[in-house]
Amino acid sequence: MTLETVPAHAPLELEHFLPYRLSILSNTVSQSIASEYQDRFELSMTEWRVMTILARFPEISAREVVDRSAMDKVAVSRAVARLVNAGRVDRGIHDGDKRRSVLQLSEAGWAIHDEVAPLARAHERDLLARLDEGEQAQLNSILDKLLAL
Repeated sequence: MTLETVPAHAPLELEHFLPYRLSILSNTVSQSIASEYQDRFELSMTEWRVMTILARFPEISAREVVDRSAMDKVAVSRAVARLVNAGRVDRGIHDGDKRRSVLQLSEAGWAIHDEVAPLARAHERDLLARLDEGEQAQLNSILDKLLAL
């Protein structure tokens, strides 16, 4: 049976439902990496993601973090507040405009980033090692197409 021939009232077969499978894969991969930094730095997955975005795109607003990550606005706001309170992120003013704050990693934030990022890259290498070069290229191509939605 193809997607076109499945009756509308049929229950979803989650084990074959793409959004579910992608979610499971994402959660499994993210959690395996998260275990490396959660205990060691008391850092949540959302906090780490915010930090990685700020490392790549310094001096952006929390709203821009949300836009770049597709994470929940409230979750990002809470993560930013915790990171600022912990001294891992500095909040400043954008070019003297007091209405717009910008975020950047603090020295302490960079120190954590520089310890965790190599661990994350190693996890990525281990995961991708299960695929040959052609499969890795296909995966990247497919992900690019799906992320362009």
